[in-house]
Amino acid sequence: MFQASKTHLDELQLKRLEEMCIVIDKQDQIIGAETKKNCHLMENIEKGLLHRGFSVILFNTKNQLLVQQRADAKYTFPGHFTDSCSSHPLYMPDELEEKDALGVRRAALRRLQTELGIPQEQISIKDIIFMNRIYHKSPSDGIWGDHEIGYLLLVRKDLMLNPDTREVRSYRYMSQEDVQELLDRGARGEEKITPWFRTIVEGFLLSWWPYLEDVSPFIEPDKIHGL
Repeated sequence: MFQASKTHLDELQLKRLEEMCIVIDKQDQIIGAETKKNCHLMENIEKGLLHRGFSVILFNTKNQLLVQQRADAKYTFPGHFTDSCSSHPLYMPDELEEKDALGVRRAALRRLQTELGIPQEQISIKDIIFMNRIYHKSPSDGIWGDHEIGYLLLVRKDLMLNPDTREVRSYRYMSQEDVQELLDRGARGEEKITPWFRTIVEGFLLSWWPYLEDVSPFIEPDKIHGL
């Protein structure tokens, strides 16, 4: 059954399953490391295995949100519409650093460059704002799922994009109205939306959107929503 579930994965996704994620408790305290594969198997999630992740919401200066559709080869939520870039900090010294969420922001910078193809000289760690954390538990199918405390990170900048087609099936910038329409289509079963993207938009972005020039009143570094 497990082998069959991996048949849609390409070589890149299979390789990434061996990366080491950061295992945490529900207070987001680091308690160890485990492979990405083991962190995303529902049998382990049901036993309580929890890891650290992040979601980047990337706006251009017209205040349009970059929305991507996940590649069909992704192991969780293939083909689903989602936030601009979501992934995991890895169990390595640079990405374990806790102060100012520096480790997670470094991981986000790494993924923005590799997944979205943003040139290195266009974006830096200073462009990535740590907003808050969100707990979520989301089954993808009978085998794979997600169980993480995700750091919600915001970037507002005009950037060149050249996404890796092995990771991203499609992408476009959307207005608030476009995003609401996408979620409505998802609610009617006409599109597939990741559960955390719906949570991010409905729980946070709709109230933040008018204030993107200065989001400082919304920053809650000590808060974990959803617990």
